This record gives sequence, C-alpha cells and structure tokens, in this order.
Amino acid sequence: MNSGTMIRKKVQRKCKIRGYTLKVEALDEMLSFVNRFQGAEDDALDLLLDQLDHDSLKSSIIDREPVHRVVTLLLEAEAASNAFDDEGPGPSSDSSSSAIRVIDSFLIPKLHYDPIKKIFHEHTGSLPTHGDASAKAALYRDRFLLLFQRLARDQHFSKPAFETEMSHVGSCEISPIQSLVGQTGRRWVMGVISQLEDGHFYLEDLTASVEIKFFFDKAYKITTGFFSENTIVVAEGEMLLEGIFQVITCGFPPLEDRDKSLKLLAGHDFFGGGISTKEETLRLAELEKRAVNDMFVILSDIWLDNEEVMGKLEIVLNGFESVEVVPSLFVFMGNFCSHPCNLSFHSFSTLRSQFGKLGQLIAAHPRLKEHSRFLFIPGPDDAGPSTVLPRCALPKYLTEELQKHIPNAIFSSNPCRLTFWITCDVCSIEWCF
Repeated sequence: MNSGTMIRKKVQRKCKIRGYTLKVEALDEMLSFVNRFQGAEDDALDLLLDQLDHDSLKSSIIDREPVHRVVTLLLEAEAASNAFDDEGPGPSSDSSSSAIRVIDSFLIPKLHYDPIKKIFHEHTGSLPTHGDASAKAALYRDRFLLLFQRLARDQHFSKPAFETEMSHVGSCEISPIQSLVGQTGRRWVMGVISQLEDGHFYLEDLTASVEIKFFFDKAYKITTGFFSENTIVVAEGEMLLEGIFQVITCGFPPLEDRDKSLKLLAGHDFFGGGISTKEETLRLAELEKRAVNDMFVILSDIWLDNEEVMGKLEIVLNGFESVEVVPSLFVFMGNFCSHPCNLSFHSFSTLRSQFGKLGQLIAAHPRLKEHSRFLFIPGPDDAGPSTVLPRCALPKYLTEELQKHIPNAIFSSNPCRLTFWITCDVCSIEWCF
C-alpha cells in the first residue's frame, strides 16, 4: 500500500472517529493540506480537525467549503508566522497582505437566538436579496432577542437563584410587558419604543405592548443617549390605574465586556472570519501590535470614464510606488462610472474595457502589484442586480479584463467586512457606502 493510500485511509478513519462524514471534495481538500507537511501529517491533520471542531458546522456531513475556509486560515497563519520569523518585528507587506481577509455580506453566518433552548443556531438555506413581508418583523425580533440574551446574563437584571432577604437589594429583574396587567409597585421592563397611535408612545416586547408616559416632574432619571422610535430601552416604572406605564428611569441595555462575550459565545462565528483558538488569537494579537507600518488607502468615486480622475489616480499610485513601505491594502469604492448604470445605460462593453485600463495602470506599478492588495466595492449607482443593500460584488463581466492584470484583486459586496490579523478585533471594519 503506497503512502498516498495510507494517508487517505488515515484521514477517513480520524474523521469517522470524530463523527464526520466527508464528501469527495472535502477529502481532496484535506489531503492537499496534509500533504504539505511531509513527516508531520498526523499533527497537521489533528490541527485541521481541531479547528473544524471549533467551526460552526451545519451538519456532520462535511463538504469542501468549511474545510477550505479552515485550511485558508491555517495557511495564512503559517505564512504570517514564517514572515515574522524571517523579517523580525516589522512584518513585510507580503505577510500583512496574507493577514487581510475580506468577508462578503452574503457569506456572513446568520445566527438566531432560541429563547426556549437559550442557544444560538445558524440559519440554513439560502437567503433572498429581497425579503418578504415577514422580514422586517424578523429583523426587529432577532435584534430584540440578541439584546435580551445579553441582558439576562447581567447580574443586576437576572433573577436571584435563592430567595433571601437580600435577594431584592440591587436586583432589577426584567418582567414581560404582558405580566404588568394587574401588578402594583415598580417593575423593570425591556422593550422597543414605538408610536402605535399619533402622539402616543408605547413599549413593545415579544409578549405585548403598553402605553408609556414620561413624568419629568417626578424625579425622572434618564441615562446618556439619544432615544427615538424603534430604540430598545430598559425602563423602570409602575402601572397606573388607566393602564399606562409611568416611566421613572430609562436607559439603554448595559454593555458587556468583549472578553466575557467571547468566552460565553465560544464556538459561534458572528463575524464570518472563522474561529481561532485562544493560543492562535494571542499569537495573532502580538503580530498585529508589531504591524506598525501597515497602511490602508481608501479611495471613492473612481470614475473610470473621466480622464481627470484617472490622471489624479495615477499621481496617487506613483506616490505610493516610491515610498519605503507600500500600503497593505487599497480600497477602491464606486461609483466607477460618472453616469448611473441603470436601464438607460448601454455602455457596459466600454466600462469593461475601462476596468481593463485600470488594471494596466495598477500593473504599471510593480511594487504595488506585488506587495499590495486591491479591494473593489460597488457604489450605489454601479452595475448590479439590485440597488438595495447589501449590494452584490461587481459583475464578473466587467472585471475580467482587470483581473488579467491584477490576479489577486478582490471584488466584494457593499457593505463588506475586513479583518486584519485578528478576527472581530478593533481593526475589524464594516464598510457601507
């Protein structure tokens, strides 16, 4: 039995032990990764499977996509580590480029909170670009539940485990609005401010709604913030005889420390950049701190059909070509044409050739082409199937000529998410233009 067959059987056996069933494409992806590490195949396979365990898998039957995502993360981490070892404390543009990941809006995991089981589950199946009539209600419901599960963990708003004389000292247990009927005394509620009738404001949660009234002359307290309709607030007050909830204290739900959230929600990928182990996160955090020379250049309204704009863009690229450390990332945002690409626009073939000229312009700067990444985000009037957000990436027909000159160009949605070294850190950005 040759070594290739032995490794294949070993991969299948270890996956079966962990409860995974591999499709052919997933198996080929695993073998391609493991074969990179001659003599250390077992360690490489164990590392890959450990990362898959931390990933949010939809099923025990694994296809190529989750394996490819994890393999990409591991290879990027290895490239960053090697570059750091070679270059020392200042990462090169090559290593920084490998640390950049762009997450398309249509690939971000959609997680929903189940208030009964008190767990998050990932939405399965495709999501339409245009929502149906229930989508708006679902948006507010999911947002409410997301805040509610966080508030339920706060020690000041959770129900005491044991009833003692001191149980109610400093405790602000949240009551459902439906339970306020017939209740006396002060209660804490959480709800959405809405105006169900002209001039009358209400608080709504998932159980009921109640009209509210603010009494500013009765020691009314409000926290810092801007409160408007559709804002979720936590309020203290009491029911009046006429069925109105008199608000005494009002504020936003309390914040939760990021580290605490990550610890409690471990295993869930809200951002879309994958899940890293604690050791991997610490290592990447150190690399990010040392990336002091990295720079992102963000440009908008790159009108390819305007000679003045293209001339100015060439000046910008010439300037960055001559600096000591070139930017790690260029973000080119639309609109890419001075005329809206609507139904009356009939110059798509011309726009395609103009994208090709842009590729030639970038390729004429060898240092930028080799060491920088280029991200293209569509504008509100660019070509696409819809004008609503999120917008799909630029059509492939328009970008094919450019990619011949810049093979590593990235075309993403509007908005999109960007990670630099660490997923969901302060360097993570979501753009919407």
